[in-house]
Amino acid sequence: MKQEQVLELLKQMTLGEKVGQLIQVLGEDFLRDNVDITTGPLRELNLSNEDLYNVGSILNVVGSENIRKIQDEYLAKNRLKIPLLFMADIINGYKTVLPIPIAQGCSWDTNIVYDCAKLSIEEGKVAGANVNFSPMVDLVRDARWGRVMESIGAEDPYLGEVFAKTIVQAYQGKDELNSKNVAACVKHFAAYGAVEAGRDYNTVDMSEREFRQYYLPAYKSAIDSGAKMIMTSFNTVNGIPSSVNKWLLRDLLRKELGFKGIIISDFSAIEETIAHGVSIDSKDAAYKAITAGVDIDMMSRAYSNNLKNLVKEGKVSEELLDESVLRVLQLKNELGLFENPYGNANAEAEKRILMSKENLNKARKLTADTLVLLKNENNILPLKKCNKIALIGPYADNIGILGSWSIFSEGVKIPTLKETFENKVGKDNILYSKGSEILKEKDINRILLADGKKPIHLENEEENEKKYVKEAIETAKNSDIIILAIGEHYKQSGEACSRANIEIPRIQQNLLNELSKLNKKIVAIVFSGRPLVLKDISEKVNAVLEVWFPGVEGANAITDVIFGDINPSAKLTMSFPQDAGQCPIYYNHYNTGRPQRGDFRFVSRYQDIPTESYYPFGYGLSYSKFIYSDLKISNKKMSKDSKIIVAVKVKNDSNVEGAEVVELYIQDLVASVVRPVRELKAFTKVHLSAFEEKTIEFEITVEMLKFWNEKLEYKAESGKFKIFVGTNSKDTLEEVFEYE
Repeated sequence: MKQEQVLELLKQMTLGEKVGQLIQVLGEDFLRDNVDITTGPLRELNLSNEDLYNVGSILNVVGSENIRKIQDEYLAKNRLKIPLLFMADIINGYKTVLPIPIAQGCSWDTNIVYDCAKLSIEEGKVAGANVNFSPMVDLVRDARWGRVMESIGAEDPYLGEVFAKTIVQAYQGKDELNSKNVAACVKHFAAYGAVEAGRDYNTVDMSEREFRQYYLPAYKSAIDSGAKMIMTSFNTVNGIPSSVNKWLLRDLLRKELGFKGIIISDFSAIEETIAHGVSIDSKDAAYKAITAGVDIDMMSRAYSNNLKNLVKEGKVSEELLDESVLRVLQLKNELGLFENPYGNANAEAEKRILMSKENLNKARKLTADTLVLLKNENNILPLKKCNKIALIGPYADNIGILGSWSIFSEGVKIPTLKETFENKVGKDNILYSKGSEILKEKDINRILLADGKKPIHLENEEENEKKYVKEAIETAKNSDIIILAIGEHYKQSGEACSRANIEIPRIQQNLLNELSKLNKKIVAIVFSGRPLVLKDISEKVNAVLEVWFPGVEGANAITDVIFGDINPSAKLTMSFPQDAGQCPIYYNHYNTGRPQRGDFRFVSRYQDIPTESYYPFGYGLSYSKFIYSDLKISNKKMSKDSKIIVAVKVKNDSNVEGAEVVELYIQDLVASVVRPVRELKAFTKVHLSAFEEKTIEFEITVEMLKFWNEKLEYKAESGKFKIFVGTNSKDTLEEVFEYE
């Protein structure tokens, strides 16, 4: 459809039809034989049958058969035959579930992140998704926040920029969006990862300079890459909830950043501004949201109940309404839905592509590059295949390793560690014992009740716990080595999963305590959706492999790494704290006037724990041994028109071929405002054969030296800068140069 035809269509629409395009509802009600607007979520939206068949989009119903059924029924009742948009949360894969986003980021590899996004969306689009609520690019420094698992760049703004661009291009293509693609929806705008105390939906309060310096870059990168949709966040920005924040959405997002796509609220966020205390009622919330710039109201009554009357009363101009409606129509047109309302939905392609052998093989390889080796005492890993292995723990024979956003994976069959280990070394060499439940009954029920599910009762819980531990000890006695598969429950991370205690559940710690008394070698495989406090765990074991929630091929990928078929190369994108009391903790912090000096009392420190992280940002081990040497810079002085070349030698001082992420950081030593102790500015992954040495080069430009000053000017200041190059944010070589 040509642009003039879209404009003509807009002219033909009634006020009610226009409002409908700005409403998003859950799709499950459309799948019933008789859609009933008097029950469930639809009743609360106060939609008539006529209104229902004017809504512009639906949420989280996909599958080619569903898409065709819903779209056919909808178009039969829609006067102007304007097709529905189908939007979905395909966060880390559709059927072929991949590692959670924080794990993907730990690859430090744009090719891997791109391939994960591409595989996800290739499956998602044949199932009928037109828009994907991804990437989530919120900068996050507090591991207590459950949505850490979704953040692709985690605590670093530069990684966020790089990966945001990568994912948008994987979904939409590198050029213009067209009918072969899926629109990316970037979330959550803005600064959602900075919620106070790591508590979901909580307040955010920071200076504009801090916001621009650290939180804004990833959003901007996604916008500059052509993202077609932005989702508002639940939190406040400068005291005003994002969904009614005119400065945030119109002045910054639209005018300054030049975003021309659709702005959609998060689930019921517009109406929730009443609870925030900035809207009197639903009508006031609708007025503030539409004037602030929100185009689509996701699942609240604000627009459905009030927009029509606001226009009739003259409080909202129809021209303003038309701007939002036109953006929705244009996206549908770009996706080719007027010509083909089913989009890429294809039943035959679903059978061929979903969970195909090719996709599973690809997932297995991609997953292995997201597993982070945190400890490997005396090179206990990789395992020798002849070892008698005790495989113990609640995750040893468990399929619950997909992550909490794997909402389309019901019925997907995946292998467990027990199966993949047995396939690798034979059943006779694997001695299995459950060891413990993941959680105690009271903790499981806390999760179930929060999900609206019935609580469970575990018969003889204490007796069974003792029995499991006793069995595990007997199993371990007959082994050469213990592999302990432990971690948090997959429902302990994700949306609404904030935790004050981010340790391994106590019931599993008790299991480890008993096993450690056997004085056998122990390898801990840790499943989680966030950085955990692993200090006590690490001190009791010989090796630690952080595997996150790794997806359908997780068990195979873990097995590949444990037995040395794959050499781990992933590194942390988020600091692991010594204790939850350190949170938020991040590597690129500011110095203070009293930085820590030994045990001196009157400095910035804790009395009871260290101030530094337990595992630092950028940290990750390999089966290879990498040595850095001979750091050189091409010039000691730099001007705005020149560049500095940084060179460092990296040697694989082992007989194991491997890949190393080489990281470059810069510190502005003296500036008009306090600057971080170091900031990641570049990285590259280099592959080195046994005993091979390569010279790695980086280019430093003036753009890397710029920052937002106290006048909110983005510029570089003259002075001295320190360069750090190394294997993580802590272990580096250093050089100094001056910018004139």
